[in-house]
Amino acid sequence: MRFLDREAEMRRLINLGNQEAGGLGLIWGRRRVGKTRLLLEWVQRSRGLYTVSDQSAEAVQRRYFAEAISSVIEGFAEAEYPDWRSLLGALARQARQVGWRGPLVIDELPNLVATSPALPSVLQGFVDHEARQAGLCLALAGSSQHMMQGFQLDRSSPLFGRATEALNLLPLPAGFIGVALGITDPVQAVRAWSVWGGIPRYWELAAPFGSDTTTAVDTLALDPGGPLHLEPDRLLVEELPPATALRPLLDAVGGGAHRLSEIAARLGGSATSLARPLLRLQELGLLQREQPFGDPERGGKRSLYRIGDPFASMWFRIVAPHRAALAAGVPATRAALWQRHSGRLVAEAWEDLCRTCVPRLPDTVLEGGPWGPARRFWKGNGPEWDVVATSVDGDALLLGEVKWSEQPFSRSELDEAGRSLLAKGVPDERWAEGKRLIRAVFVPAIRRTQPHASGGSAIEVVTAAQVLAAQR
Repeated sequence: MRFLDREAEMRRLINLGNQEAGGLGLIWGRRRVGKTRLLLEWVQRSRGLYTVSDQSAEAVQRRYFAEAISSVIEGFAEAEYPDWRSLLGALARQARQVGWRGPLVIDELPNLVATSPALPSVLQGFVDHEARQAGLCLALAGSSQHMMQGFQLDRSSPLFGRATEALNLLPLPAGFIGVALGITDPVQAVRAWSVWGGIPRYWELAAPFGSDTTTAVDTLALDPGGPLHLEPDRLLVEELPPATALRPLLDAVGGGAHRLSEIAARLGGSATSLARPLLRLQELGLLQREQPFGDPERGGKRSLYRIGDPFASMWFRIVAPHRAALAAGVPATRAALWQRHSGRLVAEAWEDLCRTCVPRLPDTVLEGGPWGPARRFWKGNGPEWDVVATSVDGDALLLGEVKWSEQPFSRSELDEAGRSLLAKGVPDERWAEGKRLIRAVFVPAIRRTQPHASGGSAIEVVTAAQVLAAQR
């Protein structure tokens, strides 16, 4: 699959490599998100060096590293290096002599730290002195988000405050999935997104199936022999330290427990003991904490927890609770399970996409902007709004209704959605007072014969094509 997007991330990395005094970059992100591909593209453009560690013994790791350095500093591996301090010191001296300034990428750094716990302290001294004197650019990367974020955010970490660039690599935007999979129909692209999300590795595996998402899911994930059949378990095992103890929380949330009290009840424990495990799952990108629009970030009384990754959501909805049935390997069973759950999965993913796109929609699509981040709003037994946002200038309030259907919406269906939205009125909250109201209905597509409006009312209509275009 060709390299897609990452323009902003690449600019930041190139700027890091161009600093005369060198610098330290920390790059992290969940597995399969495309860190290695980004780093390889960067070093190829910058004539740098990419190295990756494994789980070998410390002495073996140093030998492998020295051999990699030999590709840019001739003869570097001919010497013996008894420890990391001597190796890095020699690297800085010889790099300065030959005029090589990097960038030098060390990927999967947590593997090195696992065998050499003192390495972060050694790297601190290297970054502060030898690397700075040599003008060497060093980038440290890893998939263990817990450890990599700790280097950046934990005040007790030796590397705290040393990074001149810290990059948390996120999944690719939805607007690129059609390009990656060769899908031209926006509705089919949304269906694909509802399973694969923005993870490039999943796109790469799904690309041969094109728009046939049903066959792709069956072959890659539902079939016990598929390469993604055990994917969430692998993600938890491969974390450092392993996060396998968090699996029951994902099962609870995937099974429909979304409030903290509900999750605690499913697990038979206290709600107070779940704060740290839930936070770690959020850091891993597997769990999402959702709050009603207008609630403060630190407030948690009405918070809901949802599986934030589309693939993981599908897996815990279909694969995890039906492992025994799927193990029999009967295609008809897999097809029945997919048919039962796929509609809801697509509808939920579509609603998330609509909220995500709001700050990026131009005025030609949705007037009143630019808009701030959108959320849902709910309160007690009152009505619920799928999309709520305020304009950046604070003058306008967006209230939106999200609808999903495999078929384009007719004029009468748009009218009905518009009336449903109008009937809800306006949230009885202070943040809604005195605002100019903009109402919108988000639908995958409208029939070509229909006007781009809802029944003559002052309600905007936003389609899948516009949602995906805004996310590129």
